[in-house]
Amino acid sequence: MNNKILIITHTEDNFSIDKVTEYIYKNGFEVIRFDVDLYPLKNKLTTAFQDGKWMSFLENAEGKFRLDDIATVWYRRAYNIGNGLKEELDQKFFGAAMGEIRNTLFGFLESLDCYSLGKPSVYRRLDSKEEQLKIASKIGFKIPETCITNNPEEAKKFILKHKSVITKMQTGFAIYEDGVENVVFTNQINEDQLDRLDALLYCPMQFQKKIEKKKELRVTVVGKDIYTFEIDSQQSEDAKVDWRKDGVNLLDKWVQTELPENIESKIRKLLDVYHVDYGAIDIIVSPEDEYFFIEINAAGEFFWLDNLTSDNAISKSIADLLCNQSERRSNTVLI
Repeated sequence: MNNKILIITHTEDNFSIDKVTEYIYKNGFEVIRFDVDLYPLKNKLTTAFQDGKWMSFLENAEGKFRLDDIATVWYRRAYNIGNGLKEELDQKFFGAAMGEIRNTLFGFLESLDCYSLGKPSVYRRLDSKEEQLKIASKIGFKIPETCITNNPEEAKKFILKHKSVITKMQTGFAIYEDGVENVVFTNQINEDQLDRLDALLYCPMQFQKKIEKKKELRVTVVGKDIYTFEIDSQQSEDAKVDWRKDGVNLLDKWVQTELPENIESKIRKLLDVYHVDYGAIDIIVSPEDEYFFIEINAAGEFFWLDNLTSDNAISKSIADLLCNQSERRSNTVLI
C-alpha cells in the first residue's frame, strides 16, 4: 500500500503538525516532513526523468526519501524559504537565486500526481479577496458593502456615504521598524480622517461598511466536516474592530457552536466552487442575526480552536482526510 504523506511546512510551525502526524501514524501511514526554510541550504530536492520514469528525492538530516510515489501532500506553510541564503551569496545573485528556488519548489508541488490538501496555485487564487466576495455573493451570502481602490477620491465618497467604515489590507503582513514588528490589523476610519487618504495613491486598500457585531464566527472546514466557534469580540475594547488585536487574551473565550443549515450549505458550496478541502472562514453575525461572509483563509490557523475540541478533533479530521479515510472533494491531478 502506498502510505507516505508529505507535509510541507517550516521549522517554526506550531504543535498542530505534531498532533496531525500523531493521528496519521495511528491510521497506519508514515510522514515525510519538508521544512522549506531549510531549503536549499540543508534540504536537497531532486527530480529527474530517466529510463522512461520520473523520480523525485528529498535529502535532509533524517535521510533520503523518495517523493514521486507519495499518497498525499499537505501543503500547509511555505514560510521563510531560503533562510540563510542571503548571507551566503553575493547580493547581486540573491534575487535570481531566490526566484529559481521558489519556482523549483512550487513547480515540484504543482506537479505531484497525487491528492493535495492545498497547493501554491490554490493559495494564489484564494489570495483574491475580490473574487472571494463575488463568489460568496453569487452563492447567496450577505457581504458588506465594499470598495477596493487606490483612488483617494473614491475612498472618500465611499466613507461619506457609509459614515462608519473599516479598512484593511488584502494580504496579511507586518511592518518592521527598529526591530519591532507592527502587524497591520483591520481599523475603523471615519469622516474626520479623510485627509489621511491621500497616501492611498501609493497602495490600494479595501474599505467596507462597518457591520455591527453580535458575535464573530470562525468556521474551519476539513473535507465535509465543519467546526464552528463563536466569540463575543465586543467584550474587549481592543478586539471590537479586529479580534486579533486582543487575540491572546481571547484564546479560551471561543465557544463551539452550530451554524444554521442554510449557512452551512453555502459554506459547502463555497469550498465546492474552489475545489478545496480546507478553509478557515470568518463570519460576522449582526444584532439582527444576519450572517455576513468576510473571507476564507486557504491555510488559516486552526490549532487554538482544535485545543477546545474533544481529542483535537480538527487535527484528526485533517489526518483522516490525508489518509483517504474521509470523503474528499474533487481534486484533479495530472490527467
